[in-house]
Amino acid sequence: MNNQSEQITLQVNGEAHSCSGSTQLPQLLEQLGLNPRLLAVEYNGEILHRQFWPQTQVQEGDKIEIVTIVGGG
Repeated sequence: MNNQSEQITLQVNGEAHSCSGSTQLPQLLEQLGLNPRLLAVEYNGEILHRQFWPQTQVQEGDKIEIVTIVGGG
């Protein structure tokens, strides 16, 4: 089954978001206009460590929560 051009729908912070079936997590963050250096990502209920982001391909129905890290000082 080739899903390279197929659109999938997932939830990002509780809202439906569509993207290509071949989208990797860093591409998704870029599409959302977010700076990956300032984010924490929860992927299907578990914190996903940054080292795993490049090999994580989003799937139909995934639930992703993205939290922006705010520095204080």
